[in-house]
Amino acid sequence: MEEKQCAGILNGAVPGEPGKKDENSRRGNWGNQIEFVLTSVGYAVGLGNVWRFPYLCYRNGGGAFMLPYFIMLVFCGIPLFFLELSFGQFASLGCLGVWKISPVFKGVGYGMMVVSTYIGIYYNVVICIAFYYFFMSMTNLLPWTYCNNPWNTPDCSGVLGGGSYQLNASLANATTSLVAGLSKVVNRTKRTSPSEEYWKHYVLNISDDIGNFGEVRLPLLGCLAVSWFVVFLCLIRGVKSSGKVVYFTATFPYVVLTILFIRGITLDGAINGIKYYLTPQWQKVLDAKVWGDAASQIFYSLGCAWGGLITMASYNKFHNNCFRDSIIISITNCATSVYAGFVIFSILGFMAHNLDVPVSEVADHGPGLAFVAYPEALTLLPISPLWSLLFFFMLILLGLGTQFCLLETLVTAVVDEIGTDWIIRNKTIVTLSVAIIGFLLGVPLTTRAGIYWLLLMDNYAASFSLVVVSCIMCICIMYVYGHKQYFKDVEMMLGFPPPLFFKVCWRFISPVIISFILIFTVIQYKPITYNDYVYPSWSLAIGFAMSMSSVLCIPIYALYKISRSPGATFREFVLDGSRIHSGPLHGSEQLTSEP
Repeated sequence: MEEKQCAGILNGAVPGEPGKKDENSRRGNWGNQIEFVLTSVGYAVGLGNVWRFPYLCYRNGGGAFMLPYFIMLVFCGIPLFFLELSFGQFASLGCLGVWKISPVFKGVGYGMMVVSTYIGIYYNVVICIAFYYFFMSMTNLLPWTYCNNPWNTPDCSGVLGGGSYQLNASLANATTSLVAGLSKVVNRTKRTSPSEEYWKHYVLNISDDIGNFGEVRLPLLGCLAVSWFVVFLCLIRGVKSSGKVVYFTATFPYVVLTILFIRGITLDGAINGIKYYLTPQWQKVLDAKVWGDAASQIFYSLGCAWGGLITMASYNKFHNNCFRDSIIISITNCATSVYAGFVIFSILGFMAHNLDVPVSEVADHGPGLAFVAYPEALTLLPISPLWSLLFFFMLILLGLGTQFCLLETLVTAVVDEIGTDWIIRNKTIVTLSVAIIGFLLGVPLTTRAGIYWLLLMDNYAASFSLVVVSCIMCICIMYVYGHKQYFKDVEMMLGFPPPLFFKVCWRFISPVIISFILIFTVIQYKPITYNDYVYPSWSLAIGFAMSMSSVLCIPIYALYKISRSPGATFREFVLDGSRIHSGPLHGSEQLTSEP
């Protein structure tokens, strides 16, 4: 039987899958291919799709941004996505185990783990804040509606009148009630909204400096515990449990987006927001910065070089058509960003109409958009608590979809690296341990200075380092392991060779684009700020240390491996590692390892 299976693999044939039995009895496989696709969609489609893409769109020429965006998707995003999926699926190993192709480059896998650790820590804090707003929306009146609360300052100026707003009022009545507030807004040089003061003075109770931690915000700490507990429960049986959960977490955000879209386009001023979103400013296409932003958005939104794509693909069955999956998932991710833009700008257009200000002065990016602008927009809608519950529930699900993969990436790397029968049988204990450690490392981000650290990690931990890691990964596979051998591996796995377009992209076009992103990231660097707060130099040094920590894994591990291999030159060591395609990495092991 084993000989027949091997023969089927070597000639590229795709054998029939025997029921739902796992091909890899030690690691397990996805229950079916829909679970993998939905999990990957949930991983790629995250909170960044809701705020970062629309922000970059209107900052970089509206509809004109779409041209470089889709060019970068075709020549860089989809090829890299396919490369990582095929890499992980062929090896059936996590982001550490796959580097058996060249042990000297295993530091790339450790770099991916470091990046996923940083992102997993602060990403769950953002989810916990969404949980907090979700719980606070379970009321008859949203607490950030008016300025008559203990945390409000004299500068607060709400757009709604003083308490006469009825939850079941029509839009006409709601618009009428805005008049008094609008006069205040127009006459003020800078209006502080109730939602902004609720965010700063109540939810965060933000301190005046990144070094002034203050006390832990207990409500946020509780929500952080809830968030990590939910992630652990969904991963308690690895991909067998998370694969079932994603049927809901990956699809329900689209239901909410559609509801908000239908509601948004019926609002006064919505069409102005959509026009602002789509109207191209063609002169921007000649601006190099627009192309740099487009490339970085594609790169980060697809989740390349985080290790998650390799990990998720490693649970596929060996002959799964990952080429088809990469096309579906990449296009779905980018289409979601465009769709979310319509939802967002219809609401922002409504806000601009009621505040009598340009759309560009309403929108922001990052947490300021999710937890200041949107909550304020929600108060202007009839039955606002209902819309608030839906919106923050959507944010929670978008965040959890990415968080599942981040945690699974770390757990899979640990389990594959140790590889003993005990650790494989007790994978749940590893998952719980990683979740507890992640929760404890996230506690400082729930202090009064937490938002400063969250933004520092967001800007430095996964930007420059991702570009370097991805570039080295591409070069190693194509030029160390060997492009001809890799093309044969993909053909053995899929039954057909990679299309010529992808071969050219992998060898030449994608590395050049990645290098372009890297150079442009360095050229356009500006020190991070938070509103009017300028980060001190010592905190920027910590940010650079976080950024470099994942990159330094690569040369440090290479030197370690060379020091453990006396008598071999660096060239001999690298080439020896690249000649193991007939050894333990070979995908046929995954089909013939069962007794």
